[in-house]
Amino acid sequence: MHAPALIKSLRSYNRATFLKDLGAGLTVGVVALPLAMAFAIAVGSQAITPSVGLVTAVVAGFMISLFGGSKFQIGGPTGAFVVLIASVVGSFGVSGLVLCTLLAGLFLVLFGVFRMGSLIKFIPYPVTTGFTSGIAVTIFCTQVKDILGLQIAGNVPADFFAKWQCYFAHIDTVNPWAVGVTLLTIALILLTNRLFPRAPHMLVGMLITTVICQVFSLPVETIGSRFGELPHGLPMPTLPEFEWSHLPKLIQPAFVIALLAAIESLLSASVADGMTGSRHHPNTELIGQGIGNICSALFGGLPATGAIARTATNIRSGAKTPVSGLIHAVTLLLILLLAGEYATMVPLAALAGILVIVCYNMAEVETFAHLLHGPRQDALVLCTTFLLTVVIDLVVAVEVGVVMAALLFIGRMAQISNVADITNEIEGNDPEELPERSRYLRQVPDNVEIFDVQGPFFFGAVEQFKDMVFRTLEHDIEYVLLRLRLVPALDATGLHVLEDFLEYCHENGVTLLLCGVQPQPMQVIRKDSPFLSELHMENICENIDAALARIHALDEAKKAQQVQRKTIFGTRRR
Repeated sequence: MHAPALIKSLRSYNRATFLKDLGAGLTVGVVALPLAMAFAIAVGSQAITPSVGLVTAVVAGFMISLFGGSKFQIGGPTGAFVVLIASVVGSFGVSGLVLCTLLAGLFLVLFGVFRMGSLIKFIPYPVTTGFTSGIAVTIFCTQVKDILGLQIAGNVPADFFAKWQCYFAHIDTVNPWAVGVTLLTIALILLTNRLFPRAPHMLVGMLITTVICQVFSLPVETIGSRFGELPHGLPMPTLPEFEWSHLPKLIQPAFVIALLAAIESLLSASVADGMTGSRHHPNTELIGQGIGNICSALFGGLPATGAIARTATNIRSGAKTPVSGLIHAVTLLLILLLAGEYATMVPLAALAGILVIVCYNMAEVETFAHLLHGPRQDALVLCTTFLLTVVIDLVVAVEVGVVMAALLFIGRMAQISNVADITNEIEGNDPEELPERSRYLRQVPDNVEIFDVQGPFFFGAVEQFKDMVFRTLEHDIEYVLLRLRLVPALDATGLHVLEDFLEYCHENGVTLLLCGVQPQPMQVIRKDSPFLSELHMENICENIDAALARIHALDEAKKAQQVQRKTIFGTRRR
């Protein structure tokens, strides 16, 4: 296991590097401020205050930079978890969320310890795009109340259709000032980003609208009016109080949170590698993410992961080492300590405007449209995952999306697998085949049948083998040769089919030979000693010429035995 990136970076650390990290850390800390509060408010629960988002960014962000495997990763709360957090809080309360975050952190540590960092990247792209776009739509739906300034008593329903039914039922309470603040925030963010790309545009939009609302006393809801005063520091770390009966029910959402955190953090680290030419250590990064989430839970925070936008900002601001991530966390802590009372003045409509921008970026509209015009199977996985995320649940969406993608992948692998009778082709007697496929023509005895197996020989492809080989053998065939040079992989089901076919050959007096076996299938065959002893190692040949020579030798031995038996039988009769 590799050491954290920070340790390696400190070996050649100097004053010039520190100054660059200091500037980047201060910049990304300011950028992270409105996002940390906005994602906490997006959960839609009175119990999840903006300070919880700030605590998460401080604690998890610090630990991820301290123990992670990327030099530039910035950790904190992200939009990917909003839907799951809302679901867990709605079912199990804040204590259940803390326990769920703690379990997710433990899962992430185990992912890293068991070196699963390289496996996470195999989650299909249509699945990740589908649930990411679905999360974006869901977060936007949670912000409609603050965007329009609707007066709704109690919590807005979590269900998608019930939520919109509630909005339409209260449409007569729209606050034009809240709508104006939201639109002004969006306009300021876009304008600042266009004119001053290096400026913290989301913070600029939030500060200007906050000042306008305070100066003109606009009748809009603020953080203070909804959540009261914010704490002026970090809470004391404590173990979560929970009911043991809830533990089994929290395993599934905790695992999905860990999976999402792993995907997003490794994706963010890969983006950072592409921007800087560096290279992160995925398993160390997962362990760092796990430690960050565990510590966040102990301080009553939210789930956290690497944030692509903040990581990119960190790099563009001149960061050189993980020290910039540590400074980013300290910056947020100082803001919480020194300016917490001013944060209560921020209009909720301004934070809703920030989240509108975040949702649009998350939705990946161009990528979504591109995948829709791609292969139909990928489009089906994309749409299914997207709709399930929006309408039902993110956990269900991820599970169904991964299973669908796996089944479609199996179907595609089965399609590229092929079994063909090439006896006539080898001899050059088949007018439909081009003899150029073989290096040169061979003389194949009449009692030999040769089959060419191509593609992975696994449970999704064995039926084609059964249909082709079992049903085409003639009664006068004495030898069957399976050419496996184009079979890169063999699984337990494929081996079982070979075992059945070998038994079938023995029952019919046929000798089975294999040739051109690649390393992975050969390793699987060697582990099955009964199959190997029945087949005989001598009947596994290097290539088709060696196999035909082996068949010739076996045939000559059979003929010699027959002559010997006739001689002995004739002598006895005399």
